[in-house]
Amino acid sequence: MTDQTQPTTVLVTGATGYVAGWLVKALLKEGHTVHAAVRDPSNRDKVAHLDALAAEQPGEIRYFQGDLLEDGSYHDAMQGCEIVFHTASPFIASVADPQRDLVDPAVKGTRNVLNSVNATESVRRVVLTSSVAAIYGDNADMANSRTGVFTEADWNTSSNLEHQPYSYSKTEAEKAAWEIAEQQSRWELVTVNPSLVLGPGIKPDATSESFSIFKQMADGTLKPGAPDLAFGLVDVRDVAEAHVRAAFTPEAKGRYITSGHDSSLMGIASILRESFGNDWPFPKRTLPKSLLWLVGPLANKALTRKFISRNVGYPASFDNTKSKKELGMSYRPLPETVDEMFQQMLDAGSIRKR
Repeated sequence: MTDQTQPTTVLVTGATGYVAGWLVKALLKEGHTVHAAVRDPSNRDKVAHLDALAAEQPGEIRYFQGDLLEDGSYHDAMQGCEIVFHTASPFIASVADPQRDLVDPAVKGTRNVLNSVNATESVRRVVLTSSVAAIYGDNADMANSRTGVFTEADWNTSSNLEHQPYSYSKTEAEKAAWEIAEQQSRWELVTVNPSLVLGPGIKPDATSESFSIFKQMADGTLKPGAPDLAFGLVDVRDVAEAHVRAAFTPEAKGRYITSGHDSSLMGIASILRESFGNDWPFPKRTLPKSLLWLVGPLANKALTRKFISRNVGYPASFDNTKSKKELGMSYRPLPETVDEMFQQMLDAGSIRKR
């Protein structure tokens, strides 16, 4: 852990989220008072896991209502806070119109929180949960990176409303945050940019993008083969740790790629096979790009031909040097992360052998 200042009062937006669970635990463990902003504080089931954490840790937790799309709704939660961790992102059930359903809520939510920061004298630092999606859109973009790998200097310029709209929304939200931060000098902005987040949740039924990958690995969807898709991976507990260090390391500044390992779908599959055996239908072969080109768009709307052509078969590498040097981060071994996540999903009954 970091060499910390005295316990203080902090705000965590989206406190019931996957990364936020581990972040709240780390903050409570260090004795901080956590203002937890959630959509509905009266829903005790949703916060029961956080109550359980608080009962075992020296810090205390207080709940506040916060709605990303309601102006000023974080004002009360922010009072007296020195640090704001903005981890919340809008929950969108379906995306009919990417501008209305993805980009506007992401940007508006970020502006809403930071407008309240501007109006709250006690805040001195904001840690924003961004993503490597704000650094690159497609694996093919790595050819344009100045160093040949993705670094904090890179910005996603290839995503738009038609192509990778989710990544475009993350990029626009982070840009909006820097614009607001640069217009004042009282508080500092630091962003944490994780790659694909894996690992056990504080709640066994936590949901994230990575959970659906594991389900497809287990249920036989990928048995015929997996696309040759490379990406960065990071343990959810390391992402939480990076947030704490970004908040309490005085010299921390700018963006931090938070990625432990360069891997792929087949990389995950081989770890799972090694640990859980061959009687699961984990993929053993890579699907040819030509086959994906033909059937991908039919099988999965996200597998557009443009996505396939700019991602499948391309490497992806992320330089995490800045997080190691400036935040003192070290990253868990990938098999530990993969195995503990799969085991938790097994124990919770969210994956079963077909």
